[in-house]
Amino acid sequence: MNMATIFAESRQMPHIPRVVQELIETMQDENVDIDKISKKVALDQSLTAKVLRLANSAHYGVPRTVSNPQDAVVLLGFSTLRTMVLASGMTGAFKVEGFDQKAFWKNAFGVAAISKWLASYVPACDKDTAFTCGMVHSMGSLLMRMCVPEESSKIDNAILLSDTPRHTVENSQLGFNYADVGAELARRWKFPEVIQVSIAEQNNPRAEGEYFREAGLIYIAKYLKKAHDKNFSEEEIISGFPLAVAERIDMDIKKAYADVASIGELNSGLDGLLE
Repeated sequence: MNMATIFAESRQMPHIPRVVQELIETMQDENVDIDKISKKVALDQSLTAKVLRLANSAHYGVPRTVSNPQDAVVLLGFSTLRTMVLASGMTGAFKVEGFDQKAFWKNAFGVAAISKWLASYVPACDKDTAFTCGMVHSMGSLLMRMCVPEESSKIDNAILLSDTPRHTVENSQLGFNYADVGAELARRWKFPEVIQVSIAEQNNPRAEGEYFREAGLIYIAKYLKKAHDKNFSEEEIISGFPLAVAERIDMDIKKAYADVASIGELNSGLDGLLE
Protein backbone atom coordinates (compact mmCIF):
# COMPACT_ATOMS: atom_id res chain seq x y z
CA MET A 1 0.00 0.00 0.00
CA ASN A 2 1.07 3.58 -0.61
CA MET A 3 -0.46 6.89 0.41
CA ALA A 4 -2.11 7.30 -2.99
CA THR A 5 -4.56 4.61 -1.89
CA ILE A 6 -5.96 6.99 0.71
CA PHE A 7 -6.72 9.66 -1.89
CA ALA A 8 -7.73 7.35 -4.76
CA GLU A 9 -11.47 7.51 -4.06
CA SER A 10 -12.51 11.14 -4.32
CA ARG A 11 -16.03 10.22 -3.18
CA GLN A 12 -14.63 9.23 0.21
CA MET A 13 -12.80 12.50 0.71
CA PRO A 14 -14.16 14.74 3.46
CA HIS A 15 -15.25 18.20 2.38
CA ILE A 16 -15.29 21.46 4.28
CA PRO A 17 -17.47 24.46 3.42
CA ARG A 18 -15.90 27.01 1.11
CA VAL A 19 -16.17 29.69 3.78
CA VAL A 20 -14.00 27.55 6.06
CA GLN A 21 -11.29 27.46 3.39
CA GLU A 22 -11.59 31.22 2.97
CA LEU A 23 -11.21 31.73 6.70
CA ILE A 24 -8.06 29.62 6.72
CA GLU A 25 -6.68 31.83 3.96
CA THR A 26 -7.38 34.98 6.02
CA MET A 27 -4.64 33.92 8.44
CA GLN A 28 -2.19 35.21 5.85
CA ASP A 29 -4.21 38.32 4.94
CA GLU A 30 -3.81 41.48 7.00
CA ASN A 31 -6.47 43.27 4.94
CA VAL A 32 -9.28 40.75 5.29
CA ASP A 33 -12.81 42.10 4.83
CA ILE A 34 -14.28 40.95 8.14
CA ASP A 35 -17.81 42.06 7.31
CA LYS A 36 -17.76 40.16 4.02
CA ILE A 37 -16.55 36.98 5.70
CA SER A 38 -19.08 37.14 8.54
CA LYS A 39 -21.89 37.56 6.00
CA LYS A 40 -20.69 34.44 4.18
CA VAL A 41 -20.71 32.52 7.45
CA ALA A 42 -24.31 33.63 7.99
CA LEU A 43 -25.30 32.03 4.68
CA ASP A 44 -24.37 28.57 6.00
CA GLN A 45 -27.18 27.74 8.41
CA SER A 46 -25.48 24.70 9.91
CA LEU A 47 -22.25 26.56 10.66
CA THR A 48 -24.14 29.55 12.01
CA ALA A 49 -26.20 27.43 14.38
CA LYS A 50 -23.09 25.78 15.81
CA VAL A 51 -21.22 29.05 16.12
CA LEU A 52 -24.08 30.80 17.91
CA ARG A 53 -24.46 27.91 20.33
CA LEU A 54 -20.79 28.22 21.21
CA ALA A 55 -20.80 32.00 21.35
CA ASN A 56 -23.63 31.97 23.85
CA SER A 57 -22.05 29.34 26.08
CA ALA A 58 -20.82 30.14 29.57
CA HIS A 59 -17.20 29.81 28.43
CA TYR A 60 -17.27 33.12 26.56
CA GLY A 61 -19.44 35.05 29.02
CA VAL A 62 -20.64 37.70 26.58
CA PRO A 63 -22.77 40.51 28.08
CA ARG A 64 -25.73 39.92 25.76
CA THR A 65 -27.10 37.28 23.42
CA VAL A 66 -25.12 36.67 20.23
CA SER A 67 -27.73 36.38 17.49
CA ASN A 68 -25.65 36.37 14.29
CA PRO A 69 -22.04 36.12 13.09
CA GLN A 70 -21.74 39.91 12.92
CA ASP A 71 -22.60 40.10 16.63
CA ALA A 72 -19.98 37.44 17.29
CA VAL A 73 -17.33 39.59 15.63
CA VAL A 74 -18.31 42.63 17.71
CA LEU A 75 -18.57 40.81 21.03
CA LEU A 76 -15.86 38.16 20.67
CA GLY A 77 -13.55 39.40 17.93
CA PHE A 78 -12.89 38.09 14.45
CA SER A 79 -10.20 35.62 15.49
CA THR A 80 -12.62 33.90 17.89
CA LEU A 81 -15.35 33.73 15.24
CA ARG A 82 -12.83 32.27 12.81
CA THR A 83 -11.76 29.63 15.31
CA MET A 84 -15.39 28.67 15.96
CA VAL A 85 -16.17 28.34 12.26
CA LEU A 86 -13.02 26.34 11.55
CA ALA A 87 -13.76 23.94 14.38
CA SER A 88 -17.39 23.59 13.29
CA GLY A 89 -16.38 22.85 9.72
CA MET A 90 -13.66 20.39 10.69
CA THR A 91 -15.73 18.35 13.13
CA GLY A 92 -18.53 18.05 10.60
CA ALA A 93 -16.29 16.98 7.71
CA PHE A 94 -15.37 13.48 8.93
CA LYS A 95 -17.72 10.54 9.45
CA VAL A 96 -16.01 7.45 10.84
CA GLU A 97 -18.16 4.46 11.72
CA GLY A 98 -17.44 2.72 15.03
CA PHE A 99 -14.93 5.30 16.22
CA ASP A 100 -15.21 7.72 19.13
CA GLN A 101 -14.87 11.01 17.27
CA LYS A 102 -15.97 12.97 20.32
CA ALA A 103 -12.94 11.77 22.27
CA PHE A 104 -10.75 12.36 19.22
CA TRP A 105 -11.79 16.00 18.86
CA LYS A 106 -11.65 16.68 22.59
CA ASN A 107 -8.01 15.60 22.45
CA ALA A 108 -7.38 17.71 19.34
CA PHE A 109 -8.95 20.77 20.95
CA GLY A 110 -6.80 20.18 24.02
CA VAL A 111 -3.62 20.05 21.91
CA ALA A 112 -4.80 23.21 20.13
CA ALA A 113 -5.34 25.10 23.40
CA ILE A 114 -1.88 24.10 24.65
CA SER A 115 -0.28 25.03 21.31
CA LYS A 116 -1.83 28.48 21.56
CA TRP A 117 -0.63 28.84 25.15
CA LEU A 118 2.90 27.77 24.18
CA ALA A 119 2.96 30.27 21.29
CA SER A 120 3.06 33.12 23.82
CA TYR A 121 6.55 31.95 24.85
CA VAL A 122 7.91 31.90 21.27
CA PRO A 123 8.95 35.19 19.59
CA ALA A 124 6.72 36.41 16.75
CA CYS A 125 4.56 33.30 16.82
CA ASP A 126 0.91 33.81 15.89
CA LYS A 127 -1.39 32.27 18.50
CA ASP A 128 -4.32 31.69 16.13
CA THR A 129 -2.12 29.85 13.64
CA ALA A 130 -0.67 27.76 16.47
CA PHE A 131 -4.18 26.89 17.65
CA THR A 132 -5.28 25.86 14.15
CA CYS A 133 -2.18 23.72 13.64
CA GLY A 134 -2.87 21.99 16.93
CA MET A 135 -6.53 21.45 16.10
CA VAL A 136 -5.85 19.75 12.75
CA HIS A 137 -2.58 18.01 13.67
CA SER A 138 -4.10 14.50 13.62
CA MET A 139 -6.86 14.84 11.02
CA GLY A 140 -4.88 12.45 8.81
CA SER A 141 -5.65 9.74 11.34
CA LEU A 142 -9.38 10.28 10.84
CA LEU A 143 -9.00 10.11 7.07
CA MET A 144 -7.06 6.86 7.38
CA ARG A 145 -9.81 5.41 9.54
CA MET A 146 -12.32 6.37 6.86
CA CYS A 147 -10.37 5.00 3.90
CA VAL A 148 -8.36 2.07 5.32
CA PRO A 149 -10.31 0.98 8.40
CA GLU A 150 -8.87 -2.55 8.61
CA GLU A 151 -5.29 -1.35 8.53
CA SER A 152 -6.07 1.35 11.08
CA SER A 153 -7.62 -1.23 13.40
CA LYS A 154 -4.51 -3.42 13.15
CA ILE A 155 -2.35 -0.43 14.03
CA ASP A 156 -4.58 0.29 17.05
CA ASN A 157 -3.98 -3.26 18.28
CA ALA A 158 -0.24 -3.06 17.67
CA ILE A 159 -0.04 0.15 19.72
CA LEU A 160 -1.93 -1.44 22.60
CA LEU A 161 0.56 -4.30 22.68
CA SER A 162 3.76 -2.26 22.39
CA ASP A 163 2.93 1.33 23.46
CA THR A 164 4.94 2.47 20.42
CA PRO A 165 4.11 5.92 18.98
CA ARG A 166 1.41 5.69 16.35
CA HIS A 167 3.43 7.29 13.57
CA THR A 168 6.25 4.78 14.12
CA VAL A 169 3.90 1.81 13.82
CA GLU A 170 2.23 3.30 10.74
CA ASN A 171 5.59 3.90 9.05
CA SER A 172 6.58 0.32 9.78
CA GLN A 173 3.37 -1.26 8.54
CA LEU A 174 2.31 1.12 5.78
CA GLY A 175 5.34 3.17 4.78
CA PHE A 176 3.59 6.46 5.66
CA ASN A 177 1.81 7.89 8.67
CA TYR A 178 -1.09 10.07 9.75
CA ALA A 179 1.05 13.22 9.61
CA ASP A 180 1.87 12.57 5.93
CA VAL A 181 -1.81 12.01 5.17
CA GLY A 182 -2.90 15.07 7.13
CA ALA A 183 -0.37 17.29 5.36
CA GLU A 184 -1.57 16.08 1.96
CA LEU A 185 -5.19 16.72 2.92
CA ALA A 186 -4.22 20.22 4.10
CA ARG A 187 -2.56 20.79 0.72
CA ARG A 188 -5.68 19.68 -1.15
CA TRP A 189 -7.80 21.93 1.04
CA LYS A 190 -5.43 24.81 0.17
CA PHE A 191 -4.39 25.46 3.74
CA PRO A 192 -1.38 27.80 4.12
CA GLU A 193 2.07 26.29 3.85
CA VAL A 194 2.76 26.79 7.55
CA ILE A 195 -0.12 24.45 8.43
CA GLN A 196 0.80 21.87 5.79
CA VAL A 197 4.45 21.69 6.83
CA SER A 198 3.75 21.81 10.56
CA ILE A 199 1.41 18.83 10.27
CA ALA A 200 3.97 16.94 8.19
CA GLU A 201 6.90 17.67 10.54
CA GLN A 202 5.13 17.37 13.90
CA ASN A 203 6.84 14.06 14.73
CA ASN A 204 10.21 14.94 13.22
CA PRO A 205 11.88 17.60 15.39
CA ARG A 206 15.32 16.50 14.26
CA ALA A 207 14.61 17.31 10.60
CA GLU A 208 17.43 19.20 8.95
CA GLY A 209 16.96 22.61 7.40
CA GLU A 210 14.18 25.05 8.22
CA TYR A 211 11.95 23.90 11.05
CA PHE A 212 8.59 25.57 11.48
CA ARG A 213 7.97 26.79 15.00
CA GLU A 214 4.41 25.55 14.80
CA ALA A 215 5.63 21.99 14.22
CA GLY A 216 7.63 22.25 17.42
CA LEU A 217 4.62 23.64 19.26
CA ILE A 218 2.53 20.64 18.20
CA TYR A 219 5.28 18.28 19.36
CA ILE A 220 5.52 19.90 22.78
CA ALA A 221 1.73 20.35 23.10
CA LYS A 222 1.17 16.64 22.50
CA TYR A 223 3.70 15.84 25.22
CA LEU A 224 2.02 18.21 27.69
CA LYS A 225 -1.47 16.93 26.83
CA LYS A 226 -0.38 13.35 27.47
CA ALA A 227 1.38 14.36 30.69
CA HIS A 228 -1.75 16.11 31.92
CA ASP A 229 -4.01 13.18 30.98
CA LYS A 230 -1.73 10.85 32.95
CA ASN A 231 -1.69 13.21 35.93
CA PHE A 232 2.05 13.83 35.87
CA SER A 233 3.30 16.02 38.67
CA GLU A 234 4.83 19.39 37.81
CA GLU A 235 8.27 17.92 38.53
CA GLU A 236 7.61 14.94 36.21
CA ILE A 237 6.39 17.23 33.43
CA ILE A 238 9.53 19.35 33.62
CA SER A 239 11.89 16.38 33.89
CA GLY A 240 10.53 14.85 30.68
CA PHE A 241 10.00 18.14 28.84
CA PRO A 242 11.30 18.05 25.21
CA LEU A 243 13.91 20.69 25.90
CA ALA A 244 15.79 20.29 22.61
CA VAL A 245 12.64 21.03 20.62
CA ALA A 246 11.85 24.07 22.79
CA GLU A 247 15.35 25.42 22.26
CA ARG A 248 15.12 24.90 18.52
CA ILE A 249 12.02 27.09 18.26
CA ASP A 250 13.49 29.75 20.61
CA MET A 251 10.95 29.18 23.35
CA ASP A 252 11.37 31.11 26.60
CA ILE A 253 11.74 27.87 28.55
CA LYS A 254 12.31 29.45 31.94
CA LYS A 255 9.07 31.42 31.74
CA ALA A 256 7.13 28.42 30.38
CA TYR A 257 8.38 26.24 33.22
CA ALA A 258 7.22 28.82 35.74
CA ASP A 259 3.70 28.73 34.28
CA VAL A 260 3.43 25.01 33.54
CA ALA A 261 0.98 24.41 36.40
CA SER A 262 -1.66 26.42 34.51
CA ILE A 263 -1.91 23.82 31.74
CA GLY A 264 -4.70 22.03 33.55
CA GLU A 265 -6.80 25.20 33.43
CA LEU A 266 -6.64 25.58 29.64
CA ASN A 267 -9.91 25.17 27.77
CA SER A 268 -10.49 25.65 24.06
CA GLY A 269 -14.14 26.50 24.62
CA LEU A 270 -15.02 24.26 21.66
CA ASP A 271 -16.20 21.11 23.40
CA GLY A 272 -19.79 22.33 23.02
CA LEU A 273 -19.54 21.35 19.36
CA LEU A 274 -19.35 17.73 20.39
CA GLU A 275 -22.57 17.59 22.41
